Amino acid sequence: MRNRKTLQIIILSIVILVGAYTLVNGLFSDNAIPQVGDKAPKFKLLGLDGQVHQLSDYKGKTVIINFWGTYCPPCKAEMPAIQTQYDKWKQSDVVVLAVNMGESPITVHGFLDPLKTTFPVLLDEDFEIRKNYGVIQYPTTFFVKPNGRIAKKNVGGMDENYIQQSLSAMLGK
Repeated sequence: MRNRKTLQIIILSIVILVGAYTLVNGLFSDNAIPQVGDKAPKFKLLGLDGQVHQLSDYKGKTVIINFWGTYCPPCKAEMPAIQTQYDKWKQSDVVVLAVNMGESPITVHGFLDPLKTTFPVLLDEDFEIRKNYGVIQYPTTFFVKPNGRIAKKNVGGMDENYIQQSLSAMLGK
C-alpha cells in the first residue's frame, strides 16, 4: 500500500513538471506565429525540381505560400485555381510556392502530375517551416507582399475568385 502511494506521488510529480515545462516553453518561445503585417519567416527548402528555394530568392515579388498535403480534399480542389491564377499573374512577378507537408517526392509527383502544375513545389520533410508559420490546418495560404510582409492569411480552401481578388488588391490592379 505504501509503495503504491509513493508511486502515485512520483507519477503526479512528473505530470506536473512536464505540464509546467510545456507551459513555460510555450509562453517564452521565440517562435511567435506570424500575423498579417509581420515579416514572413525565412526558409530554405528543397523543391521537387531538385533546387533549393529560399524565400529571399523571391525578394521584390509577390509570393503566395500554400501549405498543403495530398491527403487533403480542399488542397486538391484548390490546386487548379492556384495554377490558373499563377499563369495569369506570373508576368506581374507573382510566385507561388506550394509547400508540401512531409510526404515523399513520389507521392507528391503522383498527386501533381495529372494537375500539370508549373509553380515550384517545396518539401517540408521535418515540418520546420510549418511550425515557423504556425500552420495547424491544411490548406493554409500566406500572401506575401514584395517587401516581405504578410498581406493576407487564408486558412481553408480557396477558389479562383478569392485568389484573383486577393492578388488584385495586393497589386492594385
